[in-house]
Amino acid sequence: MTGALVITGASRGIGAATARLAGQRGYSVCVNYRVRRDAAELVVTDLVAAGAKAIAVQADISDEDDVRRLFETCDHELGPLAGLVNNAGILDAQMRVDAMDAARLGRIFATNVTGAFLCAREAVRRMSSRYGGHGGAIVNVSSGASRLGSPGEYVDYAASKGALDTLTIGLSREVAAEGIRVNAVRAGFIDTDIHASGGEPHRIDRVKHLVPLQRGGTPTEVAAAILWLLSDEASYTTGAFIDVAGGK
Repeated sequence: MTGALVITGASRGIGAATARLAGQRGYSVCVNYRVRRDAAELVVTDLVAAGAKAIAVQADISDEDDVRRLFETCDHELGPLAGLVNNAGILDAQMRVDAMDAARLGRIFATNVTGAFLCAREAVRRMSSRYGGHGGAIVNVSSGASRLGSPGEYVDYAASKGALDTLTIGLSREVAAEGIRVNAVRAGFIDTDIHASGGEPHRIDRVKHLVPLQRGGTPTEVAAAILWLLSDEASYTTGAFIDVAGGK
C-alpha cells in the first residue's frame, strides 16, 4: 500500500526514521512537527532528494483546530490519505507520582492521548468506507512503558501509552469492516532525544543491561516494524502489537 501518509512528530527520532523509510517505500509523506521547523524541513529535503514527495506541516496535535488543518493540508498537497502514524509523544522530568501536579498531567495526556484520538478521528473520516474512503492503516507508536509502568520515572507517560494501547484495540474493532487496520508498535529503550526531555540524555547507557539484547534500539528498527504494519504484507493484521524492545 502506498499513497499519502501523515506522521505526527516526524521531525526527529522514530518519526523522522519512519518518514525516511516511508519515502523509500513509495509513500508521499506529510512530516508533522510542533516547533522544530528546521529539523522537519531537513527530513523533507532528504525525502525529496531521494525521489519522494513530501511536505512539512506545523501543528500541535493537542489543538483540535491544528489537527484539522494538518489533515486538510495533506489532502490538498498530497492527495488521498492512505495511512496515519500516531507517533508524537512527550514526557516530562523524571519524578514520582506524589510529586506530579495537574498541569503536568494535562500536558502529557493532551498530546499523548487526546492528540492521538483527534488524529485517528481525522484519518478514519478520510479512509473509512463509511465516508466513501478506500481503506487504509493506522499505526500507533506506543511504549513498553505501558506494560511496565515506569515507576519512579514516568508513570504518567506510561499511563498515556496504556490509553494508546486501549485506543488501538477498540478502534481496530470499530473500523475493521470499513477497510481500516489499526495496530501498534511498543517501543522499548530507543536511542532518541526524548530522554533529554526527562532530564537524562544518556538514560540508555544506564538501563541497557536490563534488556535481554543488552543494548538500546535504534529509531530505524522501530520504523521497520511500523512500515510492515502499514504494508499489504500485514493485510490480515489488526488490533495487534509488535514489541520492539529487545526482549524486555
